[in-house]
This record gives sequence, structure tokens and C-alpha cells, in this order.
Amino acid sequence: MTQPDPAAARRYATLTRLKASLKLDPSDVARDELLTEALDVASRQIDKTCNRPHGFWLDQAPTTREYRTIGRVVAGDDGDALLVDDIASLTGLVVAARTGSGHAWEALDAGDVDPEPCNALIDGRPVTLLRRWRGWAADRVRVTALHGWPAVPAEVAMACRMQALRLYRRKDSPEGVLGSAEWGVTRVARVDPDVAELLRDFVLEETG
Repeated sequence: MTQPDPAAARRYATLTRLKASLKLDPSDVARDELLTEALDVASRQIDKTCNRPHGFWLDQAPTTREYRTIGRVVAGDDGDALLVDDIASLTGLVVAARTGSGHAWEALDAGDVDPEPCNALIDGRPVTLLRRWRGWAADRVRVTALHGWPAVPAEVAMACRMQALRLYRRKDSPEGVLGSAEWGVTRVARVDPDVAELLRDFVLEETG
């Protein structure tokens, strides 16, 4: 039985689509290793560009992440919102706050925490805020959930293909220039403005 490739789940574009972009026969595997490497590197470059160490992929099982509330709470008239890592599903969501001098953890009632943005999951985007009317008086909060994105955004997938193509073609231009009988010598830009534009709405600001 063939085992699934764990790295494939963290690539934002498929080898099949990348080969189609290059007009390569799907049965031609001569370049598969180089193309796969380009996809891996492009995906991690996107994570770095978007300031998302956890990326856009979907975890295979719920995980628990802990946050210091200092610098992560935004006050509002309808309660204070805690900025959390991307949450892809509310199924099995458990939130606990550390209270008191003994640092005991207290699980919060599900109805006491409102996930936001509203309708994010319906729109294919993750929950990124947990709002609580009573505020977040605790110094630390633990969130157990299925983290990640419900699906890789189309813009991210396209950016990954474009960047992977650029990286693959760089093998023929180690000094940043590409020769062509039709166009002559052309310098290959290190940063594709189109890739940057595709990712613009997905860049996270750093938090405390």
C-alpha cells in the first residue's frame, strides 16, 4: 500500500497543475524531482511572506495552542476579542483560561465565546478571533481546535504555481539572467509583483 506523502499536504499547488503550466506531458517524470522541490520551496516562501509560520494547510487532528493575552486582545463595545491562530472548524473547540494565583486552568462555556469573523467558515476562511463579553482577564489562554484553513485559497495556489515556475526556471539563470534567441538576454526579477499582489490580503501583522 502506498503511504501518503506528508509534504504534499503542505504544498499549495499540485505537481499536475504545475506541469500543465509548463505544457509538459503528465507521463513525463524526468523533471518531477526538480518541480516538486520548487513547489516545496515556493510554499514555504509564501508562509514567510505572509508571516504565517503555520501556513495555510489544514491540520490532520485537533491541537492545543497557548497564548499570552498581552498584546493579543482587541477591546470592543460588544466584548474583547482574542487573536488566535487560524481555526478551520468549530467542532471540538475547547477554550480554557488560566486564572488565579495558583495558575489553575478553567474551561470556558462554549456559549461564552463567539468565533469571528462572522460567517468566516461559510466563506471558506478561518476563524481568527474569539470574542468574549466578559473580557479576557486571564494572563494565558489555551485553545484546542482543528487549526488551519478549510481549503487553500485560490490566490495562494496560483501564487505558489507562479513562484514555483520562477524558481524552476532559475536553474537556467544562476546569475539572474535568462538568454533567449528571440528576446536576447533578460534579467529575471527575484520578486514577482504579481505574486506579491496575490498574497497582499493574506499577510498577517506581527503580534505580541
